[in-house]
Amino acid sequence: MEHIHSSDGSSSSSHQSPKSTDKWAASLENLLEDPEGVKRFREFLKKEFSEENVLFWLACEDFKKTQDKKQMQEKAKEIYMTFLSSKASSQVNVEGQSRLNEKILEEPHPLMFQKLQDQIFNLMKYDSYSRFLKSDLFLKHKRTEEEEEDPPDAQTAAKRASRIYNT
Repeated sequence: MEHIHSSDGSSSSSHQSPKSTDKWAASLENLLEDPEGVKRFREFLKKEFSEENVLFWLACEDFKKTQDKKQMQEKAKEIYMTFLSSKASSQVNVEGQSRLNEKILEEPHPLMFQKLQDQIFNLMKYDSYSRFLKSDLFLKHKRTEEEEEDPPDAQTAAKRASRIYNT
């Protein structure tokens, strides 16, 4: 799928570019690539008491980009303590968790959480993501986008501003 970028590198809002909700609905990957999408998804998961799934996924993404060995150790420990240890405050529910122990944290490598991250991804994809797409939170956002689309010229800045503050 092609993203239309204007010269300054930001996505243009021309009519060819799909609305963000359409992109989110197309795949969980798209949703997770969009900071606004992540924000909405988190709001939804919070209501479902499963926000830790997306937080874990995001933490793993961030972890994979970490180059520095020391930082990697710190982040690995943080991920373990926050999401994976039996005493974790935001424990995620993954298979093979019990086999994870703090030993692995001493020799961290970028993909050490990949299997677990994939499990959580699939869990979100087949479970909460499909509910998210039917949720009021998503549908409301979609409606707002659609209203903003037509007619663009008829809307005054003042009208737009008042809508922003009334939400």
